Amino acid sequence: MRENRWQGNSVGGSWRDMTLDNARKFAEQALELARQASALGEVPVGAIVVHQGRVIGHGHNQPRALNDPTAHAEIMAIRAACAALGTDRLTGCDLWVTLEPCAMCAGAIAHARIARLHYAASDPKGGAVEHGPRLFQQPTVLHKPEVYAGVGAEDAAALLKAFFAERR
Repeated sequence: MRENRWQGNSVGGSWRDMTLDNARKFAEQALELARQASALGEVPVGAIVVHQGRVIGHGHNQPRALNDPTAHAEIMAIRAACAALGTDRLTGCDLWVTLEPCAMCAGAIAHARIARLHYAASDPKGGAVEHGPRLFQQPTVLHKPEVYAGVGAEDAAALLKAFFAERR
């Protein structure tokens, strides 16, 4: 049986060959974390950091629970991954997140030297990768990860839409 291969929708990076099953698995793990955030009344965003095929850090949005405006899913996952590896650099790691990162999180991704960023849903209002400041396209950014978008986008967008519909 031939493996399904996924090359993703590259946003400024080179194409990366990965099995579709692995891409879906990691996207689903991040989505499950987003569901946990939603159940807690937090904006449903989840993230995982993967190193050599293994999840080494995960997180979901929790700024309200922690009274910390920086407690975004990406930041929480990066903190956990850095602690797991005992370093502030996550070279060779992939970050999977359910929503296009904001400027703060994109900056943290660059500082952590994340190799590849995979995000599900685009965020035209608050995103900073393919929207807004397009941080990784700026000449002053010292590290620019490969960026891939779209795996799990429909599910992530539906979760966000349902979350905000309940609150309006």
